[in-house]
Amino acid sequence: MSADKKVYIYDTTLRDGAQAEGVTFSAVAKIHVAKMLDSFGVDYIEGGYAASNPKDMEFFRAIKKENLKHAKVAAFGSTRHAGVKVEEDKGSLALLEADTEVCTIFGKTWLLHVLEVLKTTPEENLAMIEDTCRFLKQNGKEVIYDAEHFFDGYKDDPGYALRTLAAAAKGGADVLVLCDTNGGCLPHEVFEITTTIRETFDVKVGVHTHNDSETGVANAMEAVRAGAMQVQGTINGFGERCGNCNLVSVVANIITKTDKTCLADPAQLKNLKQLSQFVNEQANLRDNKRAAFVGESAFAHKAGMHVDGVRKVSHSFEHVPPESVGNDRRILISELSGASNVMEKLIEMGLDNIDRKSPEVREILQTMEKMEKGGYVYEAADASFKMLIKKVLKEHKSFFELEGFRVIVEKRSKNAPCVTEATIKLNVNGERAFTVGEGDGPVDALNMALRNALHEFYPSIDGVYLADYRVSILDPEEATAAKTRVLIESSDGETTWGTVGVSENIIEASWEALVDGVEYKLFLDEEK
Repeated sequence: MSADKKVYIYDTTLRDGAQAEGVTFSAVAKIHVAKMLDSFGVDYIEGGYAASNPKDMEFFRAIKKENLKHAKVAAFGSTRHAGVKVEEDKGSLALLEADTEVCTIFGKTWLLHVLEVLKTTPEENLAMIEDTCRFLKQNGKEVIYDAEHFFDGYKDDPGYALRTLAAAAKGGADVLVLCDTNGGCLPHEVFEITTTIRETFDVKVGVHTHNDSETGVANAMEAVRAGAMQVQGTINGFGERCGNCNLVSVVANIITKTDKTCLADPAQLKNLKQLSQFVNEQANLRDNKRAAFVGESAFAHKAGMHVDGVRKVSHSFEHVPPESVGNDRRILISELSGASNVMEKLIEMGLDNIDRKSPEVREILQTMEKMEKGGYVYEAADASFKMLIKKVLKEHKSFFELEGFRVIVEKRSKNAPCVTEATIKLNVNGERAFTVGEGDGPVDALNMALRNALHEFYPSIDGVYLADYRVSILDPEEATAAKTRVLIESSDGETTWGTVGVSENIIEASWEALVDGVEYKLFLDEEK
């Protein structure tokens, strides 16, 4: 592919992304993320602010020991301080100390910042930009110049904004990056201004957008359309305030919807969801279910008409094939479902010999509608819905029978923690099991008691754990007598499944969801 079709991906998750509220990467996590980004095929990895803190400098030392296959590591910093020689500027010297192949510096474009934030003159600001770029180039660095607040500065005073870029270019900057730092620009503005810059300077142009107007990705795509050859952003859109441009969406859009490419190997796109989840895990954040391309709901179909259309022609309701970005199609079950949704679940269960117009399908729909009127929901409780299907088709069997359970919560003194204990009696294949479980709360204790009771008969239960537990109050006007819905997500490390229980008693609702989760696992084991 020709050079003008290549868009360079510059990832700043470890620096700009780490500035997001609630996001922190340990030193070890930063290395893990950098290696994953390199494997995925991004071109630049910004490791941190060289003059900011010891952890970032530690990263620059540690990453040199790693054998990255493709990506260049960049250290981030600012132009020299006003009135200070660049050779004596601590920030500029820290960039050299980071010992990276690439140095990225930001400078002021908007006169508002020059006069009111830096408290210096417009001419000194231009000198700061040019001096710092030249200093870094003379020390053998690839220099990327981030023109901070560029679009706002250009709209305020286009002449001065252009002079700042000219200063960077004169100093030897390899890329001029136009930043929508406040995230307030609209796509048409970004396209028009980027086009002007591309026509004015014989230097590569990049773009750095924020998402404060929910246009971060759209603005980046418009800059690419205008000729920008570098996109800066973060995985999953982490960043200050509302976040940065989400590189997950940018990469997917460029590869699947333009004639350009942006990865060392475009085939890596199939690992996009894996990358998104990995970065979330390293940042100790939950995955965004509704994230474009990679979210659990990105290819989830609920309305019966949509499901019928997808079954016949997948792209009738899917803008890209789910597998192209490492995702999967999901068929949701709810009061909006039709026979097509039920048929998809039957096919998943290997029951594809049942006709969609059969009495069984109608009975499944009627039973589901009745259950949902009682407060059950099956969108996040796929396993419970499959258990419901088995019961309607008379294919369900009980792996155990409950004879009774008791849960005791005891607080022995004012400052002592609560102690929770559950006892349970089961009949398993004609044998009686009586066990005790202790936990952090009544549901945890009940879960432990159930596992202890089943361990001898079904050892695979030992590998199952509760991944999530959610409670909803369905009729709050009933106060403490309100009906409660419990959703439980269980996993065995390979597969994850959801179950639901409903009752006026939260323990009983939890028990119902726990039993569905255990039985689903045992059915899976039987089918293997």
